[in-house]
Amino acid sequence: MAKSKISREEMVELYNKLIATNNKIECKGDTIPYTSLNGNMFSMLTKGDQVALRLPEEERVKFLDKYKTKLLEQYGIVQKEYVVVPENLLKKTTELKKYFDLSFKYVNSLRPKPGSKSKKK
Repeated sequence: MAKSKISREEMVELYNKLIATNNKIECKGDTIPYTSLNGNMFSMLTKGDQVALRLPEEERVKFLDKYKTKLLEQYGIVQKEYVVVPENLLKKTTELKKYFDLSFKYVNSLRPKPGSKSKKK
């Protein structure tokens, strides 16, 4: 993996700026920021300083081709639905918002994951 040209702090700031473009979404996670809906994660800032978006197949293929990027790989496993957002695109919030919104729309179409039930005492 190529060394990031921007600091982790700037990356967090840009990621939060992207999330702020949709008031229905909140950033979760303390050390690994991410967004999710109905238990399905759809964006994240990895420990390896990469922002990734979960996109439907057709949009994923277009994104990979247009931005000459790759699928996210973590712990030796390729995350087949997640694309790595290039740093130069991360700096263009307005352009990236289209894909962030597509990601939100996609995850909204997925079946909700069952939540953990709290035990009554």
